[in-house]
Amino acid sequence: MCGRVSTEDQQDPEASRLWQLNRAQALIAPSGGRIVAEYFDVGHTRALPWKRRPRATALLAALADQHRGFDAVVIGEPQRAFYGNQFGNTFPLFTHYGIPLWVPEVGGPIDPDNEAHDLIMSVFGGMSKGERNRIKVRVHAAMASQALMEGRYLGGRPPYGYRLVDLGPHPNPAKAADGKRLHGLEPDPDTAPVVVRIFTEFLSGRGFFVIAEGLTRDGVPSPSAHDRARNRHRDGRAWAKLAVRAILTNPRYTGRQVWNRQHKHETLLDLDDVSLGCTTVMRWNPQDKWIVSREVVHTPLVDDETFAAVQEVLGTRACAGTAHAEHRTRNPYLFRGRVICGLCSRRMDAHWANGKAYYRCRFPEEYALANWISHPRNVYLRESWITPPLDGWLGKLFAPHRLDGTIDAMVGSDLPPAVDEAAAAAARADLARCDAHLATHRAALEAGADPVVVTRWIADTQAARARAEADLRDAAHRASPRINRDETVRLVRALGDLVAVVRNAPARDKAEVYQALGLRLRYDPAQRTVLAEVAPRPPAAHGPGNNNPHGLRETVGIWLVSEARHTPAA
Repeated sequence: MCGRVSTEDQQDPEASRLWQLNRAQALIAPSGGRIVAEYFDVGHTRALPWKRRPRATALLAALADQHRGFDAVVIGEPQRAFYGNQFGNTFPLFTHYGIPLWVPEVGGPIDPDNEAHDLIMSVFGGMSKGERNRIKVRVHAAMASQALMEGRYLGGRPPYGYRLVDLGPHPNPAKAADGKRLHGLEPDPDTAPVVVRIFTEFLSGRGFFVIAEGLTRDGVPSPSAHDRARNRHRDGRAWAKLAVRAILTNPRYTGRQVWNRQHKHETLLDLDDVSLGCTTVMRWNPQDKWIVSREVVHTPLVDDETFAAVQEVLGTRACAGTAHAEHRTRNPYLFRGRVICGLCSRRMDAHWANGKAYYRCRFPEEYALANWISHPRNVYLRESWITPPLDGWLGKLFAPHRLDGTIDAMVGSDLPPAVDEAAAAAARADLARCDAHLATHRAALEAGADPVVVTRWIADTQAARARAEADLRDAAHRASPRINRDETVRLVRALGDLVAVVRNAPARDKAEVYQALGLRLRYDPAQRTVLAEVAPRPPAAHGPGNNNPHGLRETVGIWLVSEARHTPAA
C-alpha cells in the first residue's frame, strides 16, 4: 500500500494514514487481497517526484526485487500520490516489472492498454496540481489582506531592534482553542538605540563600512552575535556592511508591518532531467510587490521623513549594474561548504570564474575590521589545484592493503575536543552583557520604574542568559564520543569501493563520496597548503538533523597548492 500525508493542510499523519488504508482495503477485499507492507510518506509535498520521496523511492526499489514479498500495489488516494505528470513518469516501471497498480477510481488494477484509465489518472494528476495551486493562491491572498488591512504580524524572526510581544488569543476560534496567540513587535531596549544610531550616522554622511567599523569598535554586538541561538551558522565577530544596509532599507522601522519582501521560487533541480522536479529557493521581490500596512501598528524607531531621506540617499548612490539572465546555470562544485579559510575560520564561497570552479573568502569586503583581524582583501583557491592530490591521498589511504593500518590510526588517534572558540567567546560576551542588563533592570526597578515593564525585561534577559549558557556548554563540549573499531571497519569498508572509483566518477557522484567521508578542507593562504580531514559517518547520521557530525576524525593529508593566489588588503 502506498500513501502520503499532505503538507499543505497539515493533516494528522495517523488519521490520514488510516482513512487511506481503509479505502485501499475496501478496494482489494472482494478479491481476497490483503496489505502486507506500507510505503507511507509523511511531510513531503506532492510536488516532489517519487524518486525524491523516501518511502516512494523504497517502493520503486522493491519493484525490482524478485523477493519483494507482494504481488500488487494499491493506492488509497491517487491525488495524494500523483501530481502533474508524475503518473506518466512512474507507471511504466510498474508495467515493466509486471506489478499491477490498484486505485479506487478505476475500480481495480490500472490497465496499461486502456486509454480511459490513462486519461483518468492524468486528470487526477492535473486536479492534484490545481488543488495545490489554489491553496497557494488562497493563503497568499489571505496573508496579504491581513498584512495590508490589519497590520498583523505574520511570523518569522523579528527585525533587529524589535522583539516579540504577546497580543492575546488568536482571532480564529479554532486556533485560539489550540492555544495559538497573536504576536506583535515592540522596541528592544538593547538594540533599538543601535538602529536609531545607524539611521542618524548614515544621514550625517557616513557609509556602510564606516558605520560598521564604529559599531564593531564600540563593542556593539552585530545582529548575529546578539541572537546566537538562531545564527550559529553566521560570523558574529564584526558588523557586516550588508547588515547595515538591510537595516537602512527595512520599512518596518517606521512602525508599519511589511510582508511579501521575499517569495518562494520553484526552479528545476536538473535542467537535463525535468522528471526530478523542482527545488524551492527564496528570492527577493521588487519593492512594488511589498505589502505594507496602511496604518502604524507598532512603535516606530524612525519617522517617515527620516526613512524617506535615507532611501533618497541610497537611490542616488545606486548604479544600474548589469542585468543577469533570469535562469542561471547551476555550476557543479565538488567541495561546496567544505573549504574553510585558515585566517578567519569562515566557509569559503563557491565561485565560478572563467569556466573554472574557485573558492574564495572576502572577509574585508563584507565585515568591519575594527576587531583587527589580519586578512587579505581576497583569498582564492582553485578547485582543480586540490582535486588530484586529494583523490590520490584518499585512494592510498583506503586501498585494500592499507585499510587495517588506516583503521588502527583512526581508532587510536587521540584528538582534542572540537571546541568552537569563536562560539565560546560569543557566549561569554552574551553572558557578560546579560549580567550587566540584569543589574540595570534591577536598579530601574528600585528607582521606581513600572514593575510590569521591568519584570518583562528581566524575564527576557534571563531567557537570553539561559541561551548563552547553553551555547557555552555546546561550544565547550562539542567533541563527539568515539565509535568502536567494529563500527569503524564497517563504515570504512562500505566507503572503500567508492573511493576506488572516485577519480573517474561524475562530479555529482564525487561530491556524494566526499560528503559520505565527512571531508573538510582548511586552506592556509600564507603557506599555500590545504589541510584535509575525513570523518566518515553512518548513513543515518547524514543530513541537517545530525547532532553528532564527527563520528571519527583523522587528518589525512597536507600538501602544497601551486599557484594559489590572494589579493592583499587595501
